[in-house]
Amino acid sequence: MRQREGCRARGGGRMECSWKTVLLLVCASLGVQYTAIRTLRDSLSGPCQGAYRCQTRHYRDSRWRALCDDSWMPVELPRKHILLFATTRSGSSFTGQLLNQHPGIFYVFEPLYHVQQAFTNSSSRLRRTLDRRALLGAYRDLLLNLYTCDLHFIENYIRPEPQDHVTSSFFRRSSSHALCSPPVCLEGGDGAASDPPDETWCPKKCGALNLTLASMSCLSRGHIAIKTVRVPEVGDLRTLTEDPRLDLKIIHLVRDPRAILASRIMAFSDQFRAWKIWNATGRQPRYVDLSQITSTCKDMAASAETSLQRPAWLRGRYLLVRYEDLAFNPKDKANEIYRFVGLEMEDRVRMWIAKNTNSNVSSPSEWNYRYSTTRDSRATAESWRLRLGFDIVRTVQNLCNDTLALLGYKQVHSAAELRNLSHSLVEHRTFQPVT
Repeated sequence: MRQREGCRARGGGRMECSWKTVLLLVCASLGVQYTAIRTLRDSLSGPCQGAYRCQTRHYRDSRWRALCDDSWMPVELPRKHILLFATTRSGSSFTGQLLNQHPGIFYVFEPLYHVQQAFTNSSSRLRRTLDRRALLGAYRDLLLNLYTCDLHFIENYIRPEPQDHVTSSFFRRSSSHALCSPPVCLEGGDGAASDPPDETWCPKKCGALNLTLASMSCLSRGHIAIKTVRVPEVGDLRTLTEDPRLDLKIIHLVRDPRAILASRIMAFSDQFRAWKIWNATGRQPRYVDLSQITSTCKDMAASAETSLQRPAWLRGRYLLVRYEDLAFNPKDKANEIYRFVGLEMEDRVRMWIAKNTNSNVSSPSEWNYRYSTTRDSRATAESWRLRLGFDIVRTVQNLCNDTLALLGYKQVHSAAELRNLSHSLVEHRTFQPVT
């Protein structure tokens, strides 16, 4: 490995760099425009001098003052790159918080949303020229840039376009402790003292998001985790698993398709209006879109089947996790996830699990907050059986028969069997990492 000035080699091919070098790297790759950074690049002096005391006028800017703390000094490369790969309403927001709670992880919630929106909002003529391959290519490009802490790259997709690398339109910023904590936000404390009460608390406390400071925070954390529900199949991620710059670990979160559909009907009532009518009346509308669940089953099964083939590009990089197993045994499954990614599970994560898996599932606040992560996890795992009509369940079972069998979900054959929660529909299965 080539030695970079200001860095020293560590075991395992890692490199530890001084804060000055980190800022220089940010300057070189991101084209930072701030006066303090330009001064740093030119003179190697910068805003912090002596025993971490800020001597220049930039110290008056509290954002730069936060960088003078010694906690921002050590940066080791390469870092761990974690992808929580899931589908909508599969429990991914809850699972993502297990990673977000770790103080050494820079967590980003659904950044691919901005790519999808940019493609969707393109002119109709342009949309016709954009196929699935182009969209997936854009997804992979953004993921790669985020994994190297280049948050400026996402500016290509955020609308309205950020000015001077500052935006108020970053999707679900409040879901990331790192984006609501120093040095990005000085009002956020350590970013983990309490769970955000809603989606707006962080912008209210912190103001617009400075993507340059976010990139610096990313570099200081040591590891980065990204959650996405927008990549259909694990095969679409192959080029990232083979990229020598990354040490990608894919956590493939799956859930019973019947539970996914029940959750989507509640969370997205407009999009799933026909299903809602069907569930209320017991009669299937002619215009119901069955692909809203069949495509999900197909994608989950395709990824699981790919993993069973144990291709070389997935070995040591893929772990399938059923949401139900995590809900029934959150501590054990969280430990398994952390072992897989190669990190110690911090006490902060254990405390979050204890606090957020014993709430009353019937609390109306959970259903008012679309992305709530507070729940009685055991009760939530199979509560769909009390909300979904047997006729819909039978239809989904017929459509997704192979997926249910592959992932270890039992079928029901009567309304009474559906409602009998004393008998779980989750078979005992052990899913080992691909080796």
